[in-house]
Amino acid sequence: MNFAELTTEKRNPASANIDKVSTLEMVKIINDEDKKIAFAVEKVLPEIAMAIEVIAEKVSRGGRLFYIGAGTSGRLGVLDASECPPTFGTEPETVQGIIAGGLTALTTAIEGAEDDFTLAEKNLAEKNFSKADILVGIASSGRTPYVLAGIDYAKKIGAVTVGISCTENSQLAKIVDVAITAVTGAEVITGSTRMKAGTATKMILNMLSTGTMIKLGKVRGNLMINVRATNDKLRDRAKRIAELVDNE
Repeated sequence: MNFAELTTEKRNPASANIDKVSTLEMVKIINDEDKKIAFAVEKVLPEIAMAIEVIAEKVSRGGRLFYIGAGTSGRLGVLDASECPPTFGTEPETVQGIIAGGLTALTTAIEGAEDDFTLAEKNLAEKNFSKADILVGIASSGRTPYVLAGIDYAKKIGAVTVGISCTENSQLAKIVDVAITAVTGAEVITGSTRMKAGTATKMILNMLSTGTMIKLGKVRGNLMINVRATNDKLRDRAKRIAELVDNE
């Protein structure tokens, strides 16, 4: 696919003169575009629900959830994975994020790593990824080589795959078992998928991990009953949760 044909690479007419308007008008333009994100995610709620069902079933049987991505997509996957242990009391290995370029890529852009077709298989093999696990590939463009290679490897060994992308008819959507395609449209700054596409991805990941943990019994009502009380705020929260549960 020609890069210019990707939804995430198109120019947005609403922001064509964003460099010439007042600061207030600038943020209004960004805010107006951001308002469209929730509607794009709403359209793929059935696919998100399907993914949650599959993930919860795998994890309930001892499988692990892996996110894999590059750049912003990879960072969002690592972020979501890292928040599961303190919030839901999961073991660190239950939900894991893998980013092209390794831990250094969390704080330093290593964009070339996303084009490496061999790196994803190596990274997954290092984690002893197996068919008992599930792999969620994250790529706003739906064509990141690192992510596609990871999905190919997962399918080759018989693991279930999910794909999160933000452009129509993507390569990623065509090869995964469950495709979640939230088409957020052209970015305010052309090609800057850390913006609308990144926000949509974060919303979807919130649903995937939270929904999975609800299905696994980590939540009672709307209380995080497995929260790890590792600081003053969380100790206070855990106390209040225990009091609320006792009073139900």
